[in-house]
Amino acid sequence: MSFPRISRRRLGTLSALSMAGWAGARAVAAPSPFTAGTGPLRVAVGGSGLLYHLPLTIAQELGFFRAEGLDVVVQDYPGGALALQALQAGEAEVCSGAYDHALRQQLLGRSYSTIVLQGRAPQLALAASARAWPVKSVNRFKGLCVGVSAMGSSTHVVAQLMLSRDGAPLDEVSFVDVGSGMGAVTALRQGRVHALCHADPIVSALEQRSEVRVLYDTRSLKASQELFGGTMPAASLYAPQSFVQKQPARVQALANAMVHALKWLQTASPADLMRVVPPHYLLGDRGAYLAAFHKVRDTFSPDGLMPDDGPATAARAVARLRPEMAPLKIDLGRTFTNEFARRAKHKFNA
Repeated sequence: MSFPRISRRRLGTLSALSMAGWAGARAVAAPSPFTAGTGPLRVAVGGSGLLYHLPLTIAQELGFFRAEGLDVVVQDYPGGALALQALQAGEAEVCSGAYDHALRQQLLGRSYSTIVLQGRAPQLALAASARAWPVKSVNRFKGLCVGVSAMGSSTHVVAQLMLSRDGAPLDEVSFVDVGSGMGAVTALRQGRVHALCHADPIVSALEQRSEVRVLYDTRSLKASQELFGGTMPAASLYAPQSFVQKQPARVQALANAMVHALKWLQTASPADLMRVVPPHYLLGDRGAYLAAFHKVRDTFSPDGLMPDDGPATAARAVARLRPEMAPLKIDLGRTFTNEFARRAKHKFNA
Protein backbone atom coordinates (compact mmCIF):
# COMPACT_ATOMS: atom_id res chain seq x y z
CA MET A 1 0.00 0.00 0.00
CA SER A 2 1.44 3.41 -0.88
CA PHE A 3 0.72 6.76 0.67
CA PRO A 4 1.57 10.34 -0.33
CA ARG A 5 4.94 11.51 0.97
CA ILE A 6 5.04 14.40 3.36
CA SER A 7 7.82 16.35 5.10
CA ARG A 8 8.28 15.50 8.74
CA ARG A 9 8.65 17.74 11.78
CA ARG A 10 11.06 16.41 14.32
CA LEU A 11 9.38 16.89 17.66
CA GLY A 12 11.74 14.77 19.75
CA THR A 13 12.65 16.51 22.95
CA LEU A 14 15.69 14.91 24.49
CA SER A 15 15.68 16.73 27.85
CA ALA A 16 14.33 15.22 31.07
CA LEU A 17 12.57 17.50 33.50
CA SER A 18 14.74 18.16 36.53
CA MET A 19 12.39 19.06 39.40
CA ALA A 20 13.95 17.03 42.19
CA GLY A 21 11.14 17.14 44.70
CA TRP A 22 8.30 15.80 42.61
CA ALA A 23 7.15 12.75 44.64
CA GLY A 24 8.77 10.00 42.65
CA ALA A 25 7.55 11.10 39.22
CA ARG A 26 11.06 11.42 37.81
CA ALA A 27 13.09 8.67 36.26
CA VAL A 28 16.53 8.10 37.77
CA ALA A 29 18.89 8.45 34.85
CA ALA A 30 21.10 5.57 35.98
CA PRO A 31 23.30 3.74 33.51
CA SER A 32 21.53 0.96 31.66
CA PRO A 33 22.45 -2.57 32.84
CA PHE A 34 23.10 -3.48 29.19
CA THR A 35 24.13 -1.75 26.03
CA ALA A 36 20.93 -0.65 24.27
CA GLY A 37 22.79 0.47 21.18
CA THR A 38 24.52 3.64 20.07
CA GLY A 39 23.10 6.51 18.07
CA PRO A 40 19.57 7.85 17.92
CA LEU A 41 16.62 5.51 17.78
CA ARG A 42 13.98 7.09 15.55
CA VAL A 43 10.31 6.58 16.40
CA ALA A 44 7.76 7.68 13.79
CA VAL A 45 4.42 8.77 15.20
CA GLY A 46 1.21 10.01 13.60
CA GLY A 47 0.13 12.97 15.74
CA SER A 48 2.36 13.06 18.80
CA GLY A 49 0.13 15.60 20.55
CA LEU A 50 -2.86 13.25 20.68
CA LEU A 51 -3.73 11.41 23.88
CA TYR A 52 -3.54 8.27 21.76
CA HIS A 53 0.26 8.54 22.03
CA LEU A 54 0.43 9.93 25.58
CA PRO A 55 2.50 7.02 27.00
CA LEU A 56 5.17 7.74 24.38
CA THR A 57 5.14 11.42 25.36
CA ILE A 58 5.49 10.53 29.06
CA ALA A 59 8.41 8.18 28.41
CA GLN A 60 10.15 10.89 26.40
CA GLU A 61 9.48 13.88 28.63
CA LEU A 62 10.29 12.14 31.93
CA GLY A 63 13.55 10.69 30.66
CA PHE A 64 12.47 7.06 30.85
CA PHE A 65 14.12 6.28 27.49
CA ARG A 66 17.40 7.82 28.61
CA ALA A 67 17.24 5.89 31.86
CA GLU A 68 17.23 2.73 29.73
CA GLY A 69 20.25 3.84 27.70
CA LEU A 70 18.30 5.02 24.65
CA ASP A 71 18.58 8.23 22.66
CA VAL A 72 15.05 8.37 21.20
CA VAL A 73 14.09 10.91 18.54
CA VAL A 74 10.33 11.23 17.99
CA GLN A 75 9.45 12.11 14.39
CA ASP A 76 5.95 13.48 13.97
CA TYR A 77 3.65 12.99 10.97
CA PRO A 78 0.04 14.08 10.36
CA GLY A 79 -1.31 10.51 10.51
CA GLY A 80 -0.44 6.92 11.34
CA ALA A 81 -0.35 5.81 7.71
CA LEU A 82 2.33 8.41 6.97
CA ALA A 83 4.32 7.31 10.03
CA LEU A 84 4.16 3.76 8.71
CA GLN A 85 5.39 4.98 5.34
CA ALA A 86 8.40 6.55 7.06
CA LEU A 87 9.14 3.22 8.73
CA GLN A 88 8.93 1.41 5.40
CA ALA A 89 11.25 3.96 3.81
CA GLY A 90 13.90 3.40 6.47
CA GLU A 91 13.41 6.86 7.97
CA ALA A 92 12.59 5.34 11.37
CA GLU A 93 13.30 2.12 13.23
CA VAL A 94 10.05 1.93 15.21
CA CYS A 95 6.52 3.25 14.78
CA SER A 96 4.00 4.41 17.36
CA GLY A 97 0.67 3.62 15.75
CA ALA A 98 -2.35 1.38 15.48
CA TYR A 99 -1.91 -2.36 15.99
CA ASP A 100 -4.06 -3.08 12.95
CA HIS A 101 -1.23 -1.83 10.72
CA ALA A 102 0.70 -4.98 11.65
CA LEU A 103 -2.33 -7.07 10.65
CA ARG A 104 -2.86 -5.39 7.32
CA GLN A 105 0.81 -5.32 6.41
CA GLN A 106 1.13 -9.08 6.87
CA LEU A 107 -1.20 -9.62 3.94
CA LEU A 108 1.15 -7.50 1.85
CA GLY A 109 4.09 -9.71 2.75
CA ARG A 110 5.58 -7.37 5.35
CA SER A 111 6.28 -8.63 8.86
CA TYR A 112 5.81 -6.19 11.74
CA SER A 113 5.55 -7.04 15.41
CA THR A 114 3.96 -5.05 18.21
CA ILE A 115 6.50 -4.70 21.01
CA VAL A 116 4.36 -3.00 23.64
CA LEU A 117 0.69 -2.03 23.70
CA GLN A 118 -0.19 1.52 24.73
CA GLY A 119 -3.98 1.49 24.34
CA ARG A 120 -6.75 -1.10 24.73
CA ALA A 121 -9.24 0.98 22.71
CA PRO A 122 -8.96 3.23 19.64
CA GLN A 123 -9.79 6.38 21.68
CA LEU A 124 -11.57 7.76 18.61
CA ALA A 125 -14.96 9.38 18.18
CA LEU A 126 -17.01 10.11 15.08
CA ALA A 127 -18.44 13.58 15.56
CA ALA A 128 -20.67 15.53 13.17
CA SER A 129 -20.61 19.30 12.90
CA ALA A 130 -23.48 20.80 14.88
CA ARG A 131 -23.45 23.89 12.67
CA ALA A 132 -23.01 22.44 9.19
CA TRP A 133 -25.09 19.34 9.69
CA PRO A 134 -27.06 18.51 12.89
CA VAL A 135 -27.17 14.80 12.06
CA LYS A 136 -29.59 12.29 13.52
CA SER A 137 -28.81 9.17 11.46
CA VAL A 138 -25.58 7.89 9.92
CA ASN A 139 -27.57 6.76 6.88
CA ARG A 140 -27.65 10.41 5.89
CA PHE A 141 -23.86 10.50 5.43
CA LYS A 142 -24.45 10.02 1.70
CA GLY A 143 -22.52 12.64 -0.23
CA LEU A 144 -20.85 14.12 2.85
CA CYS A 145 -17.19 14.57 3.78
CA VAL A 146 -15.57 13.03 6.85
CA GLY A 147 -12.22 14.34 8.07
CA VAL A 148 -9.57 11.79 9.09
CA SER A 149 -5.94 12.30 10.06
CA ALA A 150 -4.68 10.55 6.90
CA MET A 151 -6.02 8.00 4.46
CA GLY A 152 -5.20 4.50 5.68
CA SER A 153 -4.70 5.65 9.26
CA SER A 154 -6.68 4.29 12.20
CA THR A 155 -9.01 7.30 12.04
CA HIS A 156 -9.90 6.32 8.48
CA VAL A 157 -10.35 2.61 9.26
CA VAL A 158 -12.43 3.19 12.40
CA ALA A 159 -14.58 5.80 10.64
CA GLN A 160 -15.45 3.23 7.98
CA LEU A 161 -16.19 0.59 10.62
CA MET A 162 -18.47 2.96 12.52
CA LEU A 163 -20.40 4.08 9.44
CA SER A 164 -20.73 0.61 7.92
CA ARG A 165 -22.12 -0.74 11.19
CA ASP A 166 -25.43 1.04 10.58
CA GLY A 167 -25.52 0.84 6.82
CA ALA A 168 -24.02 4.13 5.70
CA PRO A 169 -23.04 3.99 1.99
CA LEU A 170 -19.23 4.05 2.21
CA ASP A 171 -18.86 4.40 -1.55
CA GLU A 172 -20.79 7.66 -1.33
CA VAL A 173 -18.83 9.14 1.59
CA SER A 174 -15.73 11.23 0.94
CA PHE A 175 -12.84 10.90 3.39
CA VAL A 176 -10.52 13.90 3.60
CA ASP A 177 -7.02 14.18 5.12
CA VAL A 178 -7.07 16.87 7.83
CA GLY A 179 -3.99 15.99 9.90
CA SER A 180 -3.71 15.51 13.65
CA GLY A 181 -3.59 19.06 15.01
CA MET A 182 -5.50 22.31 14.76
CA GLY A 183 -5.84 21.75 11.02
CA ALA A 184 -8.53 19.17 11.78
CA VAL A 185 -10.46 21.68 13.88
CA THR A 186 -10.10 24.36 11.21
CA ALA A 187 -11.37 22.01 8.49
CA LEU A 188 -14.54 21.36 10.48
CA ARG A 189 -15.11 25.01 11.38
CA GLN A 190 -14.64 26.13 7.79
CA GLY A 191 -17.10 23.53 6.52
CA ARG A 192 -14.55 21.65 4.43
CA VAL A 193 -15.70 18.48 6.22
CA HIS A 194 -19.09 17.72 7.73
CA ALA A 195 -17.75 15.39 10.41
CA LEU A 196 -14.50 14.22 11.99
CA CYS A 197 -13.29 10.84 13.12
CA HIS A 198 -10.56 11.83 15.48
CA ALA A 199 -8.90 11.47 18.86
CA ASP A 200 -8.65 13.66 21.91
CA PRO A 201 -7.97 16.36 22.85
CA ILE A 202 -9.41 17.47 19.49
CA VAL A 203 -12.90 15.95 19.87
CA SER A 204 -13.29 17.00 23.53
CA ALA A 205 -12.29 20.57 22.73
CA LEU A 206 -15.00 20.72 20.05
CA GLU A 207 -17.53 19.04 22.35
CA GLN A 208 -16.98 21.56 25.13
CA ARG A 209 -17.79 24.37 22.69
CA SER A 210 -20.90 22.50 21.45
CA GLU A 211 -19.46 22.47 17.93
CA VAL A 212 -20.03 18.77 17.34
CA ARG A 213 -22.43 15.96 18.14
CA VAL A 214 -20.73 12.65 18.90
CA LEU A 215 -22.28 9.74 17.00
CA TYR A 216 -19.91 6.91 17.89
CA ASP A 217 -17.37 6.81 20.69
CA THR A 218 -14.50 4.49 21.58
CA ARG A 219 -12.91 6.76 24.16
CA SER A 220 -13.76 4.45 27.04
CA LEU A 221 -12.96 0.77 27.47
CA LYS A 222 -16.63 -0.15 27.89
CA ALA A 223 -17.81 1.74 24.80
CA SER A 224 -15.04 0.26 22.68
CA GLN A 225 -15.76 -3.29 23.83
CA GLU A 226 -19.46 -2.85 23.06
CA LEU A 227 -18.70 -1.60 19.54
CA PHE A 228 -16.08 -4.22 18.65
CA GLY A 229 -17.26 -7.18 20.73
CA GLY A 230 -14.02 -7.46 22.68
CA THR A 231 -10.83 -5.67 23.58
CA MET A 232 -9.66 -3.67 20.57
CA PRO A 233 -5.88 -3.12 20.73
CA ALA A 234 -4.95 0.22 19.28
CA ALA A 235 -1.90 2.41 19.95
CA SER A 236 1.29 0.40 20.13
CA LEU A 237 4.98 0.47 19.41
CA TYR A 238 5.64 -1.83 16.49
CA ALA A 239 8.72 -2.55 14.40
CA PRO A 240 9.89 -4.80 11.58
CA GLN A 241 10.46 -8.40 12.69
CA SER A 242 14.07 -8.08 11.54
CA PHE A 243 14.66 -5.19 13.99
CA VAL A 244 13.09 -7.12 16.87
CA GLN A 245 15.21 -10.20 16.15
CA LYS A 246 18.52 -8.41 15.56
CA GLN A 247 18.34 -5.78 18.32
CA PRO A 248 16.65 -7.38 21.33
CA ALA A 249 18.52 -5.15 23.81
CA ARG A 250 17.12 -1.98 22.24
CA VAL A 251 13.66 -3.52 22.00
CA GLN A 252 13.78 -4.47 25.67
CA ALA A 253 14.90 -0.96 26.58
CA LEU A 254 11.98 0.48 24.61
CA ALA A 255 9.53 -1.84 26.36
CA ASN A 256 10.99 -0.97 29.76
CA ALA A 257 10.57 2.76 29.19
CA MET A 258 7.04 2.42 27.84
CA VAL A 259 5.83 0.12 30.64
CA HIS A 260 7.39 2.58 33.11
CA ALA A 261 5.32 5.35 31.48
CA LEU A 262 2.15 3.25 31.54
CA LYS A 263 2.62 2.58 35.24
CA TRP A 264 3.19 6.29 35.89
CA LEU A 265 -0.08 7.12 34.12
CA GLN A 266 -2.05 4.83 36.45
CA THR A 267 -1.61 7.22 39.38
CA ALA A 268 -0.71 10.56 37.74
CA SER A 269 -2.64 13.57 39.01
CA PRO A 270 -3.81 16.44 36.80
CA ALA A 271 -0.98 18.56 38.21
CA ASP A 272 1.53 15.83 37.34
CA LEU A 273 0.22 15.69 33.80
CA MET A 274 0.37 19.44 33.30
CA ARG A 275 4.01 19.48 34.41
CA VAL A 276 4.92 16.93 31.74
CA VAL A 277 2.78 17.48 28.64
CA PRO A 278 4.23 20.09 26.24
CA PRO A 279 2.00 23.20 26.37
CA HIS A 280 1.22 23.20 22.64
CA TYR A 281 -0.35 19.75 22.98
CA LEU A 282 -3.15 21.34 25.04
CA LEU A 283 -4.55 23.19 21.98
CA GLY A 284 -4.99 26.26 24.14
CA ASP A 285 -7.54 24.61 26.45
CA ARG A 286 -6.10 23.01 29.57
CA GLY A 287 -9.55 22.15 30.95
CA ALA A 288 -10.61 20.31 27.80
CA TYR A 289 -7.33 18.40 27.75
CA LEU A 290 -7.72 17.22 31.35
CA ALA A 291 -11.37 16.28 30.78
CA ALA A 292 -10.31 14.28 27.74
CA PHE A 293 -7.57 12.54 29.71
CA HIS A 294 -10.01 11.38 32.37
CA LYS A 295 -12.35 10.16 29.65
CA VAL A 296 -9.73 7.92 28.02
CA ARG A 297 -7.69 7.03 31.09
CA ASP A 298 -9.06 3.50 31.49
CA THR A 299 -8.15 2.64 27.91
CA PHE A 300 -4.40 2.87 28.52
CA SER A 301 -2.77 -0.50 29.01
CA PRO A 302 -1.61 -0.97 32.62
CA ASP A 303 1.36 -3.15 31.64
CA GLY A 304 1.98 -3.07 27.88
CA LEU A 305 0.78 -6.64 27.33
CA MET A 306 -1.44 -7.63 24.42
CA PRO A 307 -4.84 -8.83 25.82
CA ASP A 308 -5.70 -12.45 25.04
CA ASP A 309 -8.71 -11.50 22.90
CA GLY A 310 -7.13 -8.43 21.32
CA PRO A 311 -5.61 -9.73 18.07
CA ALA A 312 -8.69 -11.73 17.08
CA THR A 313 -11.00 -8.80 17.87
CA ALA A 314 -8.93 -6.48 15.69
CA ALA A 315 -8.76 -9.01 12.85
CA ARG A 316 -12.54 -9.50 12.87
CA ALA A 317 -13.13 -5.76 12.85
CA VAL A 318 -10.86 -5.02 9.91
CA ALA A 319 -12.15 -8.08 8.00
CA ARG A 320 -15.57 -6.42 7.95
CA LEU A 321 -14.10 -3.90 5.51
CA ARG A 322 -11.66 -6.23 3.78
CA PRO A 323 -12.87 -9.85 3.56
CA GLU A 324 -9.40 -10.96 2.51
CA MET A 325 -8.32 -10.15 6.07
CA ALA A 326 -10.33 -13.02 7.54
CA PRO A 327 -8.62 -14.18 10.75
CA LEU A 328 -7.79 -17.61 9.28
CA LYS A 329 -5.60 -15.90 6.67
CA ILE A 330 -3.52 -14.04 9.24
CA ASP A 331 -0.91 -15.55 11.53
CA LEU A 332 -1.91 -13.47 14.57
CA GLY A 333 0.98 -14.81 16.63
CA ARG A 334 3.45 -13.09 14.30
CA THR A 335 1.83 -9.66 14.72
CA PHE A 336 2.85 -9.14 18.36
CA THR A 337 5.11 -10.34 21.14
CA ASN A 338 4.56 -10.10 24.89
CA GLU A 339 8.11 -11.24 25.64
CA PHE A 340 9.59 -7.78 26.22
CA ALA A 341 6.58 -6.20 27.93
CA ARG A 342 6.39 -9.15 30.33
CA ARG A 343 9.99 -8.60 31.43
CA ALA A 344 9.33 -4.87 31.78
CA LYS A 345 6.22 -5.57 33.85
CA HIS A 346 8.28 -7.66 36.23
CA LYS A 347 10.99 -4.98 36.43
CA PHE A 348 8.55 -2.21 37.37
CA ASN A 349 5.97 -4.35 39.17
CA ALA A 350 3.36 -2.93 36.82
